[in-house]
Amino acid sequence: MELRYAMHREPELSNSEWKTQRRIRDLLQRFGLNGAKPFHKTGLYVDIEGTAPGPTRSIAVRGDIDALPIHEARGDLPYHSQVDGVMHACGHDLHASIALGTALAFHRLRNDFAGKVRVFFQPAEEAEPLGGRTVVEERLLDGFDRAVGFHVSPETPAGMFWAQEGPVTQSGDQFKLTITGKMAHGASPHKGIDAIAIAAAFINEVQKVISREIPVGDGAIITIGTIHGGEATNIICPSVVMEGTIRTSSLERRALLCQRVREVAEGVAALHRGHACCVIRTGEPPVINDTEMVKRFRQLVHETVGGNALLDVIHRPSGSDDFGFYSATVPSIYFMFGSRAPGNESPLHTPTFGAPDDVVTPTTELTIRYLFHLLSN
Repeated sequence: MELRYAMHREPELSNSEWKTQRRIRDLLQRFGLNGAKPFHKTGLYVDIEGTAPGPTRSIAVRGDIDALPIHEARGDLPYHSQVDGVMHACGHDLHASIALGTALAFHRLRNDFAGKVRVFFQPAEEAEPLGGRTVVEERLLDGFDRAVGFHVSPETPAGMFWAQEGPVTQSGDQFKLTITGKMAHGASPHKGIDAIAIAAAFINEVQKVISREIPVGDGAIITIGTIHGGEATNIICPSVVMEGTIRTSSLERRALLCQRVREVAEGVAALHRGHACCVIRTGEPPVINDTEMVKRFRQLVHETVGGNALLDVIHRPSGSDDFGFYSATVPSIYFMFGSRAPGNESPLHTPTFGAPDDVVTPTTELTIRYLFHLLSN
């Protein structure tokens, strides 16, 4: 738990994980695992080469390491955050610990397997520029046969696991919309073009893209997260800036949604004699689980942990994760491990989120067994 406690006490935001990077490198070296290489400035990956005879498959494992800009409200934890306004509210301290345990185990057992395991300690899962994108852009998955990711689930009882085939998260594209009108005195609205009125019309109309153009089962979401405009109560506002996200679990409808947001913005603005400039920043794709990898994982849980440890509920894709870049490049699995226990019921991304220590070792052991299975079959 050394890594988990240290990361939790000293959390670092996306793209600033310098202490975490050094700490992980030091721990790897302490146990004789040298040669870790940096990527995305604050990330680290390490290769473990097996020396046993047999097929030489290559498997990648991802553990993310960044924290969130949330002030922790868990004074009951002896290792609570010492950094004001920053905490591990998404379990990345757990993920990194599991990844570290996996790397050290394969280093110790390198004479017992053939092939290669590459363990990524990936920064910037929570915020742009995303570390997962760098993994793909720098071709760090070239030649790899499979990739494995995991995430803590506070909705799932501790000790239980689940994985489902197909999409398990949504894409996470972002847009910035600038609406331009014309300033006028508030007593003479006919002499101006009200950007606030245009923005209000856009907010209403863009939701019809979801309710009337996208299949219900898609679970697509368009969220307006920020809106800024206006300078005084008696002035017709000349400019409004809005920012939001576009999410879908469908690769096919992802481009369509982005196109329709832009078209609705431009159309509504033109209808009201204004102008709209919509800039869309492509984020992470949805995580798509490989069918065969999920079947193998579920079988392994049955055989090693027990059938009662496997959650059979099918979850609708929600949220986003830049492991989607991995799954878009090589066949992948992204499985969930439960953490819900007395005192640890809060959802992810909340000030009171927490997870018990005793979920780390079983999840690490399961990950190691699963990787051995993938390397040998």
